[in-house]
Amino acid sequence: MSYTNGEGIQFVLAFLFVLAFVIYIVAAIQSSRRYKTWPLYRIILWSLGMVLAFSAVFGPLAARAHNDFTTHMIVHLLLGMLTPLLLVLAAPMTLILRTLNVSLARRLSRILKSRPVRILMNPIVASFFNIGGLWILYTTDLYMMMHNNLFLHIVIHLHIFLAGYIFTVSMIYIDPTPHPFSFVYRAFVLVLALAGHNILAKYMYAKPPNGVPIAQAEMGSMLMYYGGSFVDFILIWIFVSQWFKATRPQSVIFNENAAE
Repeated sequence: MSYTNGEGIQFVLAFLFVLAFVIYIVAAIQSSRRYKTWPLYRIILWSLGMVLAFSAVFGPLAARAHNDFTTHMIVHLLLGMLTPLLLVLAAPMTLILRTLNVSLARRLSRILKSRPVRILMNPIVASFFNIGGLWILYTTDLYMMMHNNLFLHIVIHLHIFLAGYIFTVSMIYIDPTPHPFSFVYRAFVLVLALAGHNILAKYMYAKPPNGVPIAQAEMGSMLMYYGGSFVDFILIWIFVSQWFKATRPQSVIFNENAAE
């Protein structure tokens, strides 16, 4: 497999992530000047996420992923799972709302409260958008097609990133959430989504995507299964921690605060 314009693809995707990094840093500086200092750990999380995203779409790793399915799977884990988790923990929407003027912040709030966004943020919809997209990519000819089409390649990689981000946002609430869903509902969907991801990894091990050598498919599938499980563990830990904190008796929280 080969790309007709691999460098062009890398530059387009890399530019988008560099732009997002710069916007966040500028917003953090402005917000810190106007209000309380923006937490340093959130800046570090955003920066680390952007470094991983950049390395996934630009440089040696991205170049090798063009012809090696195992490396492609590393890109998938970085771009579709680990980077979105880091970016969500950086609370970008909270930062944006703090940085914008009142008029623009209200407009953005209305968008976040709109029905389309509510539907998109539904854990089931987000899971289909994320896990369902991967099933389509790896069980059809779409994986092979994107290697010969610049536009398709960019769209698929952006989809992997955005779908992973939306899925993460729908499961753990770091930013303000106008349409929250219950922990029980999210937990049920999360279990099904993670199962769908792992089943896909096992399916690809037994039946490699079209055009992918068996050895690469087996290694890539194992990487997807075990590497994905590592990121899933972090996501579950955060989710369970939020659930525990939200359901603790108020008297316990009060006593802890008094002791401090």
